[in-house]
Amino acid sequence: MEEIKELQKEDWPENILEMADSPKQLYYLGEKPDWGSVFLTVVGSRKYSQYGKEVCQKLIAGLKGYDITIVSGLALGIDAIAHKTALENNLKTIAFPGSGLDKDFIYPKSNIALAQEIIKKGGSLFSEFEPKQEAAPWTFPQRNRIMAGLSKATLVIEATEKSGTLITARLALDYNREVCAVPTSIFSFYGKGSNKLLHQGATPIISSEDLLQVLGFDSENQENQLKIKFDNCSKEEKVILENIKEPKSRDELIQNLQMPISQINILLSSMEIKGLISESLGKIQIKD
Repeated sequence: MEEIKELQKEDWPENILEMADSPKQLYYLGEKPDWGSVFLTVVGSRKYSQYGKEVCQKLIAGLKGYDITIVSGLALGIDAIAHKTALENNLKTIAFPGSGLDKDFIYPKSNIALAQEIIKKGGSLFSEFEPKQEAAPWTFPQRNRIMAGLSKATLVIEATEKSGTLITARLALDYNREVCAVPTSIFSFYGKGSNKLLHQGATPIISSEDLLQVLGFDSENQENQLKIKFDNCSKEEKVILENIKEPKSRDELIQNLQMPISQINILLSSMEIKGLISESLGKIQIKD
């Protein structure tokens, strides 16, 4: 990993500077973020259901093409899924581990490879803790306040009744930020906390369009821009583009299309040269 740097106060975003309990210092690895981007904190349980995983992936994939940066805590579970899905969809992502940023102290160790991938793809890791600070019970709620304060909104995917995720949601409210939650079954152990947030007035999110509206984007205008961009595509190219509105692997695409494999491969190569699509982390997707 590269050298840990301290972010000078003049480079801090307004959202953090205006926090009453803003950190004394901020260390980072990777590129300095574009603070003009719209930041969305995505949090959820370390233990998650298949529903929670799929919802997280679908909602974030639907933000592709927008100037949105996904913020999360590098933790196991929904945090890691949020970071990975952001990377798969060419969205920038920032991780706030509950530890210092020294490679021997980053927590959890199992997500070191993910941390490196975030940096490689132009994202960053941030921490207010000294580089060799070990993760401890008190470090997680402390870092949560920065994630809540930085972002325009916090999205809770799944949270149990006593989940630490609810601390982030409460802090977001304290900072006058938007709190959103995904509805789950009333029988779901994993969703009792998020359903409680909805009962208390959190904004329900059932689609990416709901999120875009909360974040201040006009999804209809973005759709129109995509239509203009692809007006000159051939019939076969349009079929492929329709199939990768959500990124797919080459094998998945071949299974969905009723075309010879050789023709699909030629089309994909041609479309990549034209700048219509790109292939990253084994997934083919529409290029921004």
